[in-house]
Amino acid sequence: MKTLIVYYSRTGNTDKIARMLQEKLNCDIERITDNDKYKGTLGFIKGGFNAVSGRGTTINQCSKNPEEYDLIIIGTPVWAGTLAVPVNTYIMQNKEKFKRKVACFTTCASSGYEETIKELSKRCEKSLSATLSITEDDLNNPSEKINTFINKIKN
Repeated sequence: MKTLIVYYSRTGNTDKIARMLQEKLNCDIERITDNDKYKGTLGFIKGGFNAVSGRGTTINQCSKNPEEYDLIIIGTPVWAGTLAVPVNTYIMQNKEKFKRKVACFTTCASSGYEETIKELSKRCEKSLSATLSITEDDLNNPSEKINTFINKIKN
């Protein structure tokens, strides 16, 4: 199964999980980038406001075509109880290219991931084949959750 992990990371937590998944799945990976400023306290507030408002942003061109993959794994931090603005934009631009299976993973401080997963599925217009939520407490040892997620994907 040809797999692509596509994700956005503001603080590095989502990046860490994406890279761990890539290593275990031996698959392609693409980081979503944009030119908006989400660094620091003001960036955090701006990102949360834009996420709740359902706004998009201008993301930089991605090199991987999701149409070429059997499974797309979308990774997002939880921003104000929903997905990050760059991830929302990526989905808006590419959901018609998600031809087969879609799975997702979230990273968050402690909560909000349930609604984020529901919203991501709704925006992709697909049922998710597997989900993974990593909280701050899980970051030091996410292996068990990652392995469970991978098993769901493979079945």
